[in-house]
Amino acid sequence: MSEFIYDEPVIKIEKLFKKYGQFIAVNKISFEVQQGEVFGLLGPNGAGKTTTMEMIEGLRKPDGGMALVAGFDTQKQLNKVKEVIGVQLQSTSLFDLLKVIEITQMYASFYPNPVEIEPLLESVNLHEKMNDRVKNLSGGQKQRLAIALALVNDPKVIFLDEPTTGLDPQARRTLWDIILKLKERGKTIILSTHYMDEAHILCDRICLVDQGNIIALDTPQELIKSLDSQSAVEFNLSNEDLLNDEDKKLLEHEFGNMTAVKQVDIHHDTYILYTDQLQETLTDLIQQAEEKKINLADLQTRTATLEDVFIHMTGRSLREE
Repeated sequence: MSEFIYDEPVIKIEKLFKKYGQFIAVNKISFEVQQGEVFGLLGPNGAGKTTTMEMIEGLRKPDGGMALVAGFDTQKQLNKVKEVIGVQLQSTSLFDLLKVIEITQMYASFYPNPVEIEPLLESVNLHEKMNDRVKNLSGGQKQRLAIALALVNDPKVIFLDEPTTGLDPQARRTLWDIILKLKERGKTIILSTHYMDEAHILCDRICLVDQGNIIALDTPQELIKSLDSQSAVEFNLSNEDLLNDEDKKLLEHEFGNMTAVKQVDIHHDTYILYTDQLQETLTDLIQQAEEKKINLADLQTRTATLEDVFIHMTGRSLREE
């Protein structure tokens, strides 16, 4: 397979903008992606991830801004862009009656220098299924086939749009392994997802997207570090309905004044206290609850995550529709 070395950012977008009527889907966003990087677009459904990817791929015309892939302008040099990218769409329609090897050979025929078919299918764990008809594949196998079809031209940049949505945990892990192997081969990968664990494991950098805007861009570790806390304490109040808004604000303020608490977020009826001193925070919290005669419910502790970063920045969960 051909070696590709590109000193400039492989992807460069500037003030990319897309609007549907009065609805702004992507709001003048800018970022760069380096060669060999797994770059994640992380955000809830409807955040603008797919629209952004489709404009970079040349599948959707932007209303403003510029996107370059390997130095080629997606609006002016689309044929050149197509030569260097591979795309797995969020929803891929496959020919159900064709065999796996037949549909792969058909896609390969679209390119002047395709890769060898059998090693390709083996790389996505489909070698034993190559003579099966597409309609007989499981959901995970169909997703792996969609990725194989995106790789037939040995692309320099691979776009994976929500590749594991709807898959069971084992099928997700299998796809993660395939993506990590592509990374080892030096492929540049743009991955959109709303799974925080997926982004954390696979991505070198993550672009947090919400309502068409970039709200943060950094490595997973630095994004979590921005919370300035290693641990989170979550709980509800069993008598939450008895508290009015003023009482809730007062309680939030008092939790925030606890010695070891760095910050407090309230998501729906769940209180989240961020801290680097878990034991001290738990002791203080229980003492506060006793003094104020409030009952803690569903108390749990955990390590801070990308979900916490998103909740802290937006007040909403990545998992909300």
